Amino acid sequence: MSYLKSREAILFGAIGCLLLVVATRFPGFVAPQNLVAVFTDTSPLMILAVGQMAVILTRCIDLSVAANLALTGMVCAMINVAAPDLPVAVILAVSIAMGAMLGAINGILVWKLSIPPIVVTLGTMTIFRGIIFLLTEGKWINAHEMSPHFTGFPRADILGMSVLGWIAVVVSVVMIVAMSRTSLGRSIYAVGGNPHAAVYTGIDVGKTQFAAFVISGMLAGLTGYLWVARYSVAYVDIAGGFELDVVAACVIGGVSIAGGAGTVAGTLLGALFLGVVKNALPVVDISPFWQLAISGAAIIIAVAFNAQSGRSKGRVILKSAEHAQ
Repeated sequence: MSYLKSREAILFGAIGCLLLVVATRFPGFVAPQNLVAVFTDTSPLMILAVGQMAVILTRCIDLSVAANLALTGMVCAMINVAAPDLPVAVILAVSIAMGAMLGAINGILVWKLSIPPIVVTLGTMTIFRGIIFLLTEGKWINAHEMSPHFTGFPRADILGMSVLGWIAVVVSVVMIVAMSRTSLGRSIYAVGGNPHAAVYTGIDVGKTQFAAFVISGMLAGLTGYLWVARYSVAYVDIAGGFELDVVAACVIGGVSIAGGAGTVAGTLLGALFLGVVKNALPVVDISPFWQLAISGAAIIIAVAFNAQSGRSKGRVILKSAEHAQ
């Protein structure tokens, strides 16, 4: 019964209800092939969200993920234009390494200079976008300038699903294992749950937050290449405002803004919920511009739900203490 009351179960039920409602208007939406397409379309959000989750769990936030994605994607596109025959494996390595470097910049500023994470990442978000403009002078890189193997990799089909979707699956599995089975994962939860107690157990809070920013940056860099290759275009404002969806996916999935609480499974379901909403709105004749309003409302409701759950747990603990006395 406790599982049925969990955030994951509630989200799973909400996604199911949403699909049923849409199916009454457009039965083709719930066809297996279309659901796979929705999953693929949501894959970039899922990859970014599990990275953001690691950061939020340490009581930080990374608002530069979309800008990191855009800058890394643009650099990958420029490398492809300059060296069309470069293997995709090299491009992937470059994207992950560059994303990690940009994430490390955030982490160092938070760790060594003790600047609030929201200030750091707001600043780097603007800087990264500015660097794209300086590199390109505002020019776009379009499909005809990119090589076929560069754009074809994330779209390649394996067992009925694109490589992009499979990469999201692999990243999700790796993050589930990393967060539940490794010392870094346990440190991330410990730092977010109680940073002072974490220090007494020998955990370096700053270093753990730095590692979380690097993880977020790596996944943002990886998504940068996948995004640019899938849509076959790179420009300054690519993924503009996407950081809102990333944070929304985490919060809706039960990740506490106060840190220390949340799961990879919940985060993935939060991303899938937003993905279904985004793809379902046009089907039921609702303007896609409502997506921003729905995302914002979902964040407020989820934060309120998290806060209420936290207060309830607090009261239980106090009552237990009273009985013990």
